[in-house]
Amino acid sequence: MSDAPMTYVSTRADAPAIGLGAALVAGLAPDGGLYVPASLPSFDVTDFDDCDTLPAVAARLLRPFFAGDALYGELDAICAEALDIPSPLRAIAPDTWLLELFHGPTAAFKDFAARFLAACFARLRLRDAAAPARTVLVATSGDTGAAVAAAFHRRPGFRVVILYPDGRVSPRQAHQLGAFGDNVRALRVAGSFDDCQALAKRALADEALKARVPLTSANSISLGRLLPQMAYYALAALQRRRAGGAPPAFIVPTGNLGNAFAAILARACGLPIGAVVLATNANRTLPDFFAGADYAPRASIATLANAMDVGAPSNFERLRWLYPDDADLRRAVTAEAVDDATIRATLRAHAGRGLVACPHTATALHVLDRRRAAGDHGDAVVVATAHPAKFDTIIEPLLGHPVDTPPALAALLARPAEAEPLAATYEALVARLCALDRER
Repeated sequence: MSDAPMTYVSTRADAPAIGLGAALVAGLAPDGGLYVPASLPSFDVTDFDDCDTLPAVAARLLRPFFAGDALYGELDAICAEALDIPSPLRAIAPDTWLLELFHGPTAAFKDFAARFLAACFARLRLRDAAAPARTVLVATSGDTGAAVAAAFHRRPGFRVVILYPDGRVSPRQAHQLGAFGDNVRALRVAGSFDDCQALAKRALADEALKARVPLTSANSISLGRLLPQMAYYALAALQRRRAGGAPPAFIVPTGNLGNAFAAILARACGLPIGAVVLATNANRTLPDFFAGADYAPRASIATLANAMDVGAPSNFERLRWLYPDDADLRRAVTAEAVDDATIRATLRAHAGRGLVACPHTATALHVLDRRRAAGDHGDAVVVATAHPAKFDTIIEPLLGHPVDTPPALAALLARPAEAEPLAATYEALVARLCALDRER
């Protein structure tokens, strides 16, 4: 495979093409779009014959995306450092597997990409010793903020500012967000996740603000989040292929579409992935579109699967870049919504069969149940995005007993936590960012 230099362009096609490192640091393109590769590599499964681990698969898969960049020579080391997290593919029923992505330090799939992005940023900073300290601004609906905080905690030259919707994350998620201290600040915003996301995007597009406070993004708009997430889909698909299976369907719980788009992008690069099915909560922006309605972002509503409470998914722009024709897009991807009552029923039903899941994973389990009831008995992988212990106030009353807490999560919960209130206005955010920058 050729290692010709890769450049990145905006989904809105009104910004210059740039290299990977510059795109990682910028986060958002200057025209407000999201960075995407100017071209896609094409792989054959034999390209991965000597790759048996997640870091090895990731290094092979991402090599064309890093080609021509200063980080290219360090890709193997970045993958080895950041992606040494188990991602087991566990059989749960005939022709059905659970891809467990919650074995990282904050018990959610976001750990893979956050650690990868931090490893890239740390190396970019070492190459530019004169670079100013940078603020990593992240909006979170529950899990992203903690993963980014853990990945950048105490890293020299970085501060993390987390925006999360006050009262709309689980108690344990909120505790995680405020438990790091040091170079991590958690701001509880008087609004929804969509408000937090809009504030972060506006700040990242504000050149005057960035001249005062050097900013970068760690949300799913970042290429540094998107690219490594392709790897665990590739590894799971290759494992099924090596076992003699057909390309499996992946059923992905989703809100902001970053994780699901990584599966779609891996498939577009030739990995043996079948259908990609989006499982959402009662926020119906995506299911309504894929059912034939016009794409219509709307205000989000609060649900049990709070990390997916998104009414305006950022990565829809990337979907439309990959499939510019809506008819083609609807043939390539499907989406189904699951309401809270069904989430509760699904959690109870699967717990009775020995599978304790988080509310987000429950949406995918229910979509699988629907597909099986409709006669689809092909190979399927349900993506488990978070550990159920993060949602003890929801899970334990349904089960009638405590859920075991992973040691890393227990250690965070044992620490004191603090979050500052913030009005859901841009003026309030700018004032706080500038004040934090002066504290350096």
